[in-house]
Amino acid sequence: MDAYGAGQPYMALVDDDSHSARLMIRMLLAHGAPSVSWLNGEALATAELGKLLDDDAAALPGLVIVDLKHSSTATRDYIARLRGMRDGRSLLIAAIAPSLEREVRDVLHDAGADAVFERQADINSFRREAAAIVSFWVRNQHLDAVGT
Repeated sequence: MDAYGAGQPYMALVDDDSHSARLMIRMLLAHGAPSVSWLNGEALATAELGKLLDDDAAALPGLVIVDLKHSSTATRDYIARLRGMRDGRSLLIAAIAPSLEREVRDVLHDAGADAVFERQADINSFRREAAAIVSFWVRNQHLDAVGT
């Protein structure tokens, strides 16, 4: 599930919960996502994405999905930091939030999220949300992308 350096489209999942990450990756792949690289928590994600952003030849993830749960503001804070990194503006970022209430969405959009999706407990709802994430990624692909 690691696509770094492969030259193929991929997504990066920043998640601090291994069970949640495994389920999300399975669901994303089942709905047509390219490969998905899991970055276990903020520290690893910052190091790995920082290396990619600093390397002009590196292939960036087509979508960075941020689902941090260790505090109520962790996802928001991390997205704001990610946007502040060198070339962080060039990333497409999706946030996973506990709800889609307007205030929650606005805070995440203000931090720099391009899209906000809701964390789901029910497996069927989770499946639909994963499909929506893949659909969002597909709609935001660059027409000049190259790959086989």
